[in-house]
Amino acid sequence: MPPPPDGSPHSARRATFALCAALLTVLVSACVDAPAEQVRIRIATGSPTAVYYAFGQSLVTIINREIPGVRASVVVTAASAENVELISRGSAELGFTQADTLPSSPGDSPAVVGVARIYDDLLHLVVRADGPIHRLADLRGRRVSVGAPGSGTEITASRLLDVAGLGPGSVDTRRLGLDASVAALENGEIDGFVFSGGLPVQAVAELVRRTPSRIVDLGEWTEPMRQSYSQVYVSRDIPSSVYGLTPATTVADPNYLVVSAHLPKTLVYELTRLLMERRIELGRAHPAAGRMSIQSAIATSPLPLHPGAAEYYRASKP
Repeated sequence: MPPPPDGSPHSARRATFALCAALLTVLVSACVDAPAEQVRIRIATGSPTAVYYAFGQSLVTIINREIPGVRASVVVTAASAENVELISRGSAELGFTQADTLPSSPGDSPAVVGVARIYDDLLHLVVRADGPIHRLADLRGRRVSVGAPGSGTEITASRLLDVAGLGPGSVDTRRLGLDASVAALENGEIDGFVFSGGLPVQAVAELVRRTPSRIVDLGEWTEPMRQSYSQVYVSRDIPSSVYGLTPATTVADPNYLVVSAHLPKTLVYELTRLLMERRIELGRAHPAAGRMSIQSAIATSPLPLHPGAAEYYRASKP
């Protein structure tokens, strides 16, 4: 998407931000006779082979190229729950999270607020093609990875097992990250693993190329998840074109890009603008990143939008 013409609200906003950054640099340099310290943006992501990391790396490249005086970097994490915690305590400024990881009521002054709804995560239950697991009930007594501690996958997987009557003691659960789960399945150390991610998940795609696998259909569990836990859950399909496997319907969960409520309004406006205006470039890093739209981005309930993000969306109305 080309930049807006001169005189547009976005052009004026960019000019203001650049001017402020330049003035700050001059003033600080004059006071201390040294270069000004850059504004640091740490983006909490996830596993290096999952979508959050690919999305985050591309966003870092765009931010560092286009916002003067800002230096962005990615932080590898266990994903959603850890990302929210890092932003809450000031150890990251921006991050990705599943909607179901957030509190149902964030309070009057939340430390973490929304930038955009970006895409939907789809729950993958991955098993070996030659194994005995064909439906969720077949996990009883089996060894299953439910995601790393602090991940959104662990939260969603635990809820799934609960609504299916597979509570504590019914399944031999392991708390492994995505890469460790793939390795354990290939080595015969587990019978299956759960992972929540945008299509396609690189590590799953690589697994099915090496090892005959299947994705278990979970479509019947969407409504029980909605009734028991959250209305954010919806059913989505994993078509055969994604991994070359039999199509499956599964439980999906919206993903948000979230930010510290303490970041300046002008900076978050610029971050939101780049997120929307560079969708094609972000989509080259991962297809899920290219599916964003302004119409869907504003839906970050239960989190309020950061004022800078809200101002961008208002200025972008046709």
